[in-house]
Amino acid sequence: MRADRLLSLLSLLQAYGRTSARRLADELEVSERTVYRDIGALSAAGVPVYTERGRNGGCALISGYRTDVSGLTTDEARALFTFTGNSTLADLGLEGDLRAALRKLLARLPEPQRPDALRARDSVVVDPHRWGGEAEDVPWLRVLQDAVHQGRRLTMAYRGSGTTVAVPRTVDPYGLVAKAGVWYLIAATDAQPKLYRVARVSDATIRPEPATRPPDLDLEALWESLRRKVEERPAGSAVSLRVKATEADRLLRICRAQLAGPAPAPAPAEDGWTTLDLTFVAEPAAAAMLAGFGPHVEVTAPDTLRTRLRDIGTALVARYG
Repeated sequence: MRADRLLSLLSLLQAYGRTSARRLADELEVSERTVYRDIGALSAAGVPVYTERGRNGGCALISGYRTDVSGLTTDEARALFTFTGNSTLADLGLEGDLRAALRKLLARLPEPQRPDALRARDSVVVDPHRWGGEAEDVPWLRVLQDAVHQGRRLTMAYRGSGTTVAVPRTVDPYGLVAKAGVWYLIAATDAQPKLYRVARVSDATIRPEPATRPPDLDLEALWESLRRKVEERPAGSAVSLRVKATEADRLLRICRAQLAGPAPAPAPAEDGWTTLDLTFVAEPAAAAMLAGFGPHVEVTAPDTLRTRLRDIGTALVARYG
């Protein structure tokens, strides 16, 4: 801990030049006596630091003495400060910690590097959300993150695609991925890795036993493999339908998670009905979603989906009479 404080003291002396022991003590959150003791330690280690008493006195390094205690090149410092506005850090609760760390690092940078670092920080804005996309609610993200960091197994209630009921699953968490404002957990069951959308997790508990992870796990390569599998899926099922104008917005809101593409605006209503052309991830998902709207929706194409909905209706009549 003292070594870290000595580096911080050296950084402050380089940043401020001649300054009072009181100011240094306030910055380091120690007593003035500790500051003088640390200055003695720096001097004993060969750092040309001295103190002067009196009105214009203070603590200072000998004129012209500089040392780069950060060890960063100018390009490395610029890269570090460029992408500090990423809101995924706020999702993880790390934004404040990162900014505090960068403030400390800035104080340790040599004077010529600071303007470049500050310009890099202020000249780039990173917004991970796509146009028209809504930020997802991820209340269990921190628990999943803790499970990954602790290397512990995780039990979570997860609602799969096309379902409304969350099912308990016990998994070995590998890592987290943020893609276009959407968080995914990469986790395995029986050593088979899968993607889990964090917004579909409704409960999560870290278990006491350690997670089983491949010793040579390359998370980035695994993500690329899983991502390609998702992108190589069929393009989806195109559906044309008529819907009661009063139900159009609710239908789009409920079906959004099952759409393979952006939801278009409803066509102008005629006789209280409007038309929509949607692309669902799969026809069974479309049938499950649209059946819930009963007589307020009429599918006009494809015929295979009309047949699915007819069969659902027939089964319901058989069940309930």
